[in-house]
Amino acid sequence: MIEVTRLNGKTYWLNPHQIETIESNPDVTIKLLSGNTLIVKETPEQIIDKIVSYRKRIGVFKNEL
Repeated sequence: MIEVTRLNGKTYWLNPHQIETIESNPDVTIKLLSGNTLIVKETPEQIIDKIVSYRKRIGVFKNEL
């Protein structure tokens, strides 16, 4: 799970495997496979860095080499 922050400051934990798209409109909107959307404070680059860190932590990259 990765931590994201909604615009109201509330912390939310998100399964990165459920992310379909990340858009900057100018607010950052995350669309999930379920069809739900989240608007967060983090930049797309920060979210991607969190996803990469999460995948390294669970060992996914070892399987992708």
